[in-house]
Amino acid sequence: MVRSIINYCLQFVLLAVVISGCAAATSSQRFNQSKPKAEEQVQKRSVRFTSADSVNNGNYLPEITFPDIPDSLLTEFDEIPVEVEPVDKSKFVGNVEKLKSFNVPLTHRERILFEVIKYLDTPYKYGGNTENGIDCSAFTKFVYQNAVNLELPRSTREQFKVGENISKYDLHFGDLVYFNTTKRSYPGHVGIYLGDDQFVHASRSLGVTVSSLEDPYYKKRFIGARRLEKIE
Repeated sequence: MVRSIINYCLQFVLLAVVISGCAAATSSQRFNQSKPKAEEQVQKRSVRFTSADSVNNGNYLPEITFPDIPDSLLTEFDEIPVEVEPVDKSKFVGNVEKLKSFNVPLTHRERILFEVIKYLDTPYKYGGNTENGIDCSAFTKFVYQNAVNLELPRSTREQFKVGENISKYDLHFGDLVYFNTTKRSYPGHVGIYLGDDQFVHASRSLGVTVSSLEDPYYKKRFIGARRLEKIE
């Protein structure tokens, strides 16, 4: 009877040891299986936070800037210009026409004036470059190209980079004058200075016309002028 009890106890102890061993082995196996996943997670975090997307040699990269929107996708005016005191173009044309009576070679100034008259009252058309419709930068480009064989870039923004920067108080005939007429392009509009605070340009509301720099719409939006060459 005693021997039976002892055998029973030994079997119980052996069973307990086996179960304990299996449990340890199972725990070890689970741990070994989960360890690579933990390391993988640490590795992924490490790659993420040292990526060039956020840090470069300990310094943050410069802010991403998107390329400029092409002028072909923009318009020159956020609102239609309304001129309080339009310039009398007939008087301007009459003064220029008088020059034809002189049988002498034309100066650069006179060539530009005659070229301007050819375009007067041409309808405004954004992106246009013909007698059926023209925009401001095409107008200035063609006037200088045809009158004095001077090549200008096509867009207003590109024209704003050429020539010499001129103060509003030092304007001379032939200087290009610029205006901030749209939030999407700077500058948005360009014209040719004629003198006496007047300039000629392709207006969205009036077509190619003569306007005053003192007109509230343009006075408020004037941002600068460039001199390609001093034209006498």
